[in-house]
Amino acid sequence: MTGWILHVDMDQFVAAVEILRRPELRGRPVVVGGAGDPTARRQVVSTASYEARAFGVHSGMPLRRAAQLCPEAVFLPTDPAAYSEASQRVMAVLRRFPVDVEVWGWDEAFAGGDITDPQALAAEMKAAVFAETGLSCAIGIGENKQQAKIAARFAKPGGIHTLTTATWMAVMGERPAADLWGIGPKTARKLDELGLHTVAQLAATPVDALVERFGPRQAAWLPVAAAGGGDTAISTEPWVARSRSKENTYAEDLSELAEISREVGAMARALTAEVVADGREITHVAVKVRYVSFFTPTREMKLRAGPTTDPEVVEQAAVSLLTKFEWRRPVRLLGVRVNLAMPTE
Repeated sequence: MTGWILHVDMDQFVAAVEILRRPELRGRPVVVGGAGDPTARRQVVSTASYEARAFGVHSGMPLRRAAQLCPEAVFLPTDPAAYSEASQRVMAVLRRFPVDVEVWGWDEAFAGGDITDPQALAAEMKAAVFAETGLSCAIGIGENKQQAKIAARFAKPGGIHTLTTATWMAVMGERPAADLWGIGPKTARKLDELGLHTVAQLAATPVDALVERFGPRQAAWLPVAAAGGGDTAISTEPWVARSRSKENTYAEDLSELAEISREVGAMARALTAEVVADGREITHVAVKVRYVSFFTPTREMKLRAGPTTDPEVVEQAAVSLLTKFEWRRPVRLLGVRVNLAMPTE
């Protein structure tokens, strides 16, 4: 077989970039998030080094809680520009190999092509990335993207793992269906309600039994994914963002709808300005609300008049979505996301 797919997944990428800049932190628990101040209210962890994770620190956790779990951790502010530059160097290394490379954000990429010895290629890639950037990666090998993506999980940190159609069910069959790439919490809950708890159970389920709950497209995809199927196409087109978002966690809870509306409107207008500056158009608007209870619903709508660059249209759409939430509890976080028309659309 020559049509292998490799998934390159950087190890603790953001923390690793910070440690490269501060070699004295190697081996110490490092937490990156917000302004890097664990005493500040309502700032959250972006990423944590493996040493910090051993104490239970994880992404999305409040910095204050991280400091409680790991008082000896070093807390650092986020620096997106540094992470983007490091990512570009990693991807440049991968592109020197005789494969097609599809970038998936800062810290991961798929590679595919006429590959006769994927293990050897993976080892060469790992060594080259480390030699030229000082960063470690795990590489998953599979016959399609899903197999490679999940194989990379088994390879972390810093290893190589292969998962194929022949070995898929032995490895994945008894695992939770939620372990499949692309199944989020909502889909996992629906599957649990149907009694489909494991990958093997989902793989054996007829599509007709899923259509009513998931719709025809997702119902057709779920059993295929559970059986180890997946996409094999590698796109070398430059990565193009499909959405953009802003959110803010407030030092003081918000209770007045007028103030919430002003905050959401301002975020919508700011997002629109950024999108227009990049020559993109907006197709959908979504609003996220996190109450003091940490319940975090999201509401979304498609712009009826089609793609737009008008900040007033986007603001009105975002504010109108607020009518779809309940306002019986104070709010600690607000967010706005816009989906973007792809350049070919």
